[in-house]
Amino acid sequence: MESLNSYPSRNLIRGSIFMMVVWVAATAGYWKAGWSFQDALYMVTLTVFTVGYGEVRPIDTTYLHVVTMATMALGCTGMIFLTGSLIQFMTLNSLQQLLGGRRMQAEVDKLSDHVIVCGYGRIGVELAKALKDGRADVVVLEQNERRVEQAREAGHLCIQGDATNETTLQDAGIDRARALASVLPNDAANVFITLSARSLNRKIEIIARGDAVSTERKLLHAGANKVVLPTHIGAERIAGMLLFPETSRFIRDSDSMRDLERNLRVLGLAIEVVVAPEGGALTDLSIEEIETRTNGAFFIVQINRREGDPITGPQKSIRIHAGDGVVLVGRTGQAINAMFEAPREKVRAGRLTF
Repeated sequence: MESLNSYPSRNLIRGSIFMMVVWVAATAGYWKAGWSFQDALYMVTLTVFTVGYGEVRPIDTTYLHVVTMATMALGCTGMIFLTGSLIQFMTLNSLQQLLGGRRMQAEVDKLSDHVIVCGYGRIGVELAKALKDGRADVVVLEQNERRVEQAREAGHLCIQGDATNETTLQDAGIDRARALASVLPNDAANVFITLSARSLNRKIEIIARGDAVSTERKLLHAGANKVVLPTHIGAERIAGMLLFPETSRFIRDSDSMRDLERNLRVLGLAIEVVVAPEGGALTDLSIEEIETRTNGAFFIVQINRREGDPITGPQKSIRIHAGDGVVLVGRTGQAINAMFEAPREKVRAGRLTF
């Protein structure tokens, strides 16, 4: 199919170059006969397009007869070839899009228990690749034509359409999918997609992206099982690296710790460094109180005091103070940072409220 598509493209290029040469040579021929550049160019254009408004100047010499007949023969033939190539190119592209879209839809219709990724931006690209590497069936929904081509070139099943439209979600097999990830850079669109997906499939697992922290609550109310805040997570990770560089370097840069992280992810766990804020919901509480209040969402393995050596394997009675770096292991998808940062009066992180 690639070689078939290249023929009209090459013919278009060849035809355009040929006509350009004819145009320049014929114009130069009339100009050499003493015609002005404007008259020469106009005469060539009339002849090539076979309009026949009449001769600009009398063709009364043998030289002009030769130039005119050559322009007629070469120009008209070249225009026929160029026009045919253009029609072939447009027709073939239309057929490829039609047949390609139908073939893509047929492949999607065969899937079940797959994952739908809404949006093929920076996060969508990496997410789709990671899912494909994990041998999961993936269907990408993207509205931008260029990104659709990129997704298909990467080997993903991709449907071009607006993911906020229920028809598009149905085309992606929302009723048969096991999970949906909405990772568009627009919070309002992610909320709307979450609402639509939840109404179409009550059992599907929905993971949504949010840019603003305030969007998390809206996404959870809309039906998302989990919410990821990339900007917030990135900022927390950088803060941890700056405040506790030795611990962060040990966790992120050690080969053995990277292996441990991979093994933990297989078990649905993650290791994190969280800074306890002033006035946070869990600040000034003991480790035992924290783990009890969070209903076992995570357990603390190390405390980095702002002043002093790290405390590894801390006792349950030790309290977390503002500014401490807390190294913990928790279930993947739990909003651990939100648990620490929420105001003391009430904490809601995912489905946990305490």
